[in-house]
Amino acid sequence: MARAKQRWLPALLIPLALLAAVLVGTVQAGATPTLPPKSAEEIVAMIARTEVRAFSGTVSQSSKLGLPDLNVGAPGGGQGEPSLFEFLTGSHEARIYVAGPSKARLQVLDRMAERDVVVNGTEAWFYSSADNSAVHTTLPARPEAATSPAAPDETARNLPSPEALADRFLETMDDHTEVSVGEPATVAGRGAYTLMLVPRSTDTLVDRIAINVDSETGFPLGVTVRAKGQADPTFSASFSSFDPGVPDPALFTFTPPPGATVKEAAVTEKEAPTWAPRPKTSESSGPAGPRHPSKDVSGQGWDSVVVLPAGSAPQGLVTNPQLAQALQPVAGGRALTTSLVSVLILDDGRVFAGMVPLERLQDVAGARGTAAG
Repeated sequence: MARAKQRWLPALLIPLALLAAVLVGTVQAGATPTLPPKSAEEIVAMIARTEVRAFSGTVSQSSKLGLPDLNVGAPGGGQGEPSLFEFLTGSHEARIYVAGPSKARLQVLDRMAERDVVVNGTEAWFYSSADNSAVHTTLPARPEAATSPAAPDETARNLPSPEALADRFLETMDDHTEVSVGEPATVAGRGAYTLMLVPRSTDTLVDRIAINVDSETGFPLGVTVRAKGQADPTFSASFSSFDPGVPDPALFTFTPPPGATVKEAAVTEKEAPTWAPRPKTSESSGPAGPRHPSKDVSGQGWDSVVVLPAGSAPQGLVTNPQLAQALQPVAGGRALTTSLVSVLILDDGRVFAGMVPLERLQDVAGARGTAAG
């Protein structure tokens, strides 16, 4: 049942920004549907065979990591994109529209404002209604997208959606994971199978994961992540509404509102948002190339630890005031501990992170010649 795309394992197992990039939300439960019985293998095969390449819907999210409120309600990341760190806390809602491998729109609905990220080929816009400001940039080209309409939908895959989160969890399935079938559910008004993933590792903070799969299309509609010792879901992500049809093409053409302040910004491939289309390179490990070529992984399975070299820590990890307050001093640096994720930031700038206790990060750092015990 294991899927072969292990190149995404480091992306799942953590720099904090990658986890923060996932919009998570409460599964919209309804009456338990009656569905034809399917094995776990059959449900995984449904996901692998899904033909949904265009869709739209609303994603609700809730996050209970035990962190202070990071809902700053302002653009971040230096290019006008929404601040990803705020999705680590509280509840949020977003609308997602996808039409093929290079057209996507994300509308983040803040309490008092709305922010939009629109990608149309190599054109990208970031807009905030709070101050009526927009940033326009041109992303690195993806030559294969223009010539191969059936190319893997990398834009959708990297958007903060239940599908993207489910995809990354499924790609880690191996001997370290027990896979079974749970009770069917109703998500966004659609009958869904439930695939259960339970880590066999005793070192991970993850207790279990439930993935809701549309019984008609095989498309992942919701994901719930529970941490050990937690009664409520730590992360959960689901569509509250979902349409597997092609969205209106006009949604991917953005025109700044009257009076908006517009800024042109250059962006390199390195600076492009992690979910944006990227060109294939000679080092590519997949259709979009490596997102973090300098990243290292220690260990296997659920207790893996991602190691980032000095200078590569996600922007905002130490500059966000609320997040900085949550960092605790430890020998050799600072640490962020939550019910699901631990991050160790050393004084020399290196970052160790994983869905593991802080002690495991310190052990890995110590084994690499770092005084972090």
